[in-house]
Amino acid sequence: MICTTVREGDDCVFMTKEGCGYNGGACLPIIDQCNGCQRTSKFETGVYCIAAPDPSLKWKNGNCNTATHVKTVAAKKKQKINPIKASKRR
Repeated sequence: MICTTVREGDDCVFMTKEGCGYNGGACLPIIDQCNGCQRTSKFETGVYCIAAPDPSLKWKNGNCNTATHVKTVAAKKKQKINPIKASKRR
């Protein structure tokens, strides 16, 4: 349904006929770590995340999994080489 609280005109999964069903009755604005993300949108009441109603919970245990501005680098595993097999290859 279309939001009628803080993100007016935006489609929201928490909106019901009785109003916003999210904890507290409205979405919460973004936090400092969300600055630069493409999933933020500016509304008349402030800047909100379009992927999560409470962005602080997404950042609670590290990086947000929906953040577009955070690049994760996969650690390369150093492969163990068996010295006996390596000597036979030469």
